[in-house]
Amino acid sequence: MDLIQKMAYSQITVTKLCHLAELSRSTFYLHFDSITDVLNAVLDDALLAMPEHHLSNAETDLNVDYLKKNESLIPACQRVGNSIKYRKLLLDPDLSEYIVGRIMAHERASVIPSIQKKTGLSTKDAETLFLYILHGSFAVNRANHFNKNEEWLHQVELLNRFTMGGYQALSH
Repeated sequence: MDLIQKMAYSQITVTKLCHLAELSRSTFYLHFDSITDVLNAVLDDALLAMPEHHLSNAETDLNVDYLKKNESLIPACQRVGNSIKYRKLLLDPDLSEYIVGRIMAHERASVIPSIQKKTGLSTKDAETLFLYILHGSFAVNRANHFNKNEEWLHQVELLNRFTMGGYQALSH
């Protein structure tokens, strides 16, 4: 995490990591096969360290208080972004797709059934919606540098209203 504060992920090497951590390369390779393995460990730690939240039926009005507490219908993006420790990593343009993929893998088991329950869609169609919502949520949070300002609040509220309206239209 110290290196990502100083340089882009694409510039981080095993040599730089070992130097900063005061480890030998052989010690590094005892624990990891590559820099990507380190990235996965950091992302998994970030995602697993954050409490999960699932949208209940009582919260479908998406008021401002709900949004300030829960951010989005796929809250992993903002949960991780709330930590200054991970923010620079999340803003690295070379990692956006990769991070979205890790979030999707982490959240899939809970979100896909929730979408299916709300809409009656097949797993494949629910997964398509999930991917769309996740990309939108990540993009809005990233565009606002994971800061909860008024513009962010407006954008997230709009995205969530759009998504909930879609859920309602599909469930008929």
